[in-house]
Amino acid sequence: MPNPSETLFNLTIATTGASGSLFLRELLHAVEQDARIGTVNFIASDSSLRVLAEELELTGRTHLVRQLLGADSQKVHPQSNTDIGANISSGSYPTDAMIVLPCSVGTLARIANGIAAQLIERAADVSLKEKRPLVLCVRESPLSKIHIRNMYRAADAGATIYPLIPLPSTTTRRASRTWPASSRTGC
Repeated sequence: MPNPSETLFNLTIATTGASGSLFLRELLHAVEQDARIGTVNFIASDSSLRVLAEELELTGRTHLVRQLLGADSQKVHPQSNTDIGANISSGSYPTDAMIVLPCSVGTLARIANGIAAQLIERAADVSLKEKRPLVLCVRESPLSKIHIRNMYRAADAGATIYPLIPLPSTTTRRASRTWPASSRTGC
């Protein structure tokens, strides 16, 4: 347990419609157990719900944190991605850092170009303008020149780009449902 005089960290964690839900679940478990972290504002995009359903067999937005952690949390607080006026959309709200895990290239593009129509992008925009740490865990392969340019733009604005290297185990369930049986041999 931390010393009561120590300030606990306040994080924002967002998830988007890229594969890699396993990484998100592990991060949430880690912050749930970390006594230095007091609050986690958690945002899930609509696209992330489909990926979570496919990769982790979760169902819907109801009790999403409980579904991810296997128990209720006093630390992780869900936020609606459509609530552009939420506490974390303001620079006066004391967030210490933001992590987008996984970060789709669409979300990367909106953040890199200052398009903040949803809470995830707005909270990222606030992190950049307030010079707070913003980590974008981009999950895409191969990368196009547009993706690379957007990573450069986001990094130039102050974000840390942390690419997630595709692991066969994170996409096996999705792949087994969509690939023909003949294409799964010899891998």
